[in-house]
Amino acid sequence: MLRHIRHFIIRHEPEAIDLAVSLKAGVGGLLGIGSAGGLAAATGMPFLLAPFGASAVLLFAQPQSPLAQPANTIGGYCVGLAAGLAVALVFPPVWWAAAIGVGAAIALMSLLRLTHPPAGAVPIVAVTTAMPPTTLVEAVLAGGVLLVAVAAIHHRIPPRQIYPKRAN
Repeated sequence: MLRHIRHFIIRHEPEAIDLAVSLKAGVGGLLGIGSAGGLAAATGMPFLLAPFGASAVLLFAQPQSPLAQPANTIGGYCVGLAAGLAVALVFPPVWWAAAIGVGAAIALMSLLRLTHPPAGAVPIVAVTTAMPPTTLVEAVLAGGVLLVAVAAIHHRIPPRQIYPKRAN
């Protein structure tokens, strides 16, 4: 039994994480979410959506991950939006409709190779909030583009990281 448990507690991230890189990742998250919050305060639009916090982790702490690339981030949000809006239009705002939306978003993101895990939460937002569909579309797409833009600029500051990844 104990030898099976270790598979659940082993960390797979590299051991040699540079302090400057870790601090820079935190500052990136602050700047990305701060930009979204500032834009929300200035416009009255709901740009502070919970999935953006999770996106910030990927974009600023794991910028080389395929899941953090611009196509995956923005494409994943488009897929999550489509699934969420479709479910919200067809079903009542109940827990199982949110589950259907999340499942559909995961399947479509995987099929289209646009997987961005935080975007899987968009159908939950679509089903459980009273936000008008046009507002949700504007907030999710503008917020996703804003975070990618902040990440692209942020990773040019030392210690530099290549973002987005370059084609081979």
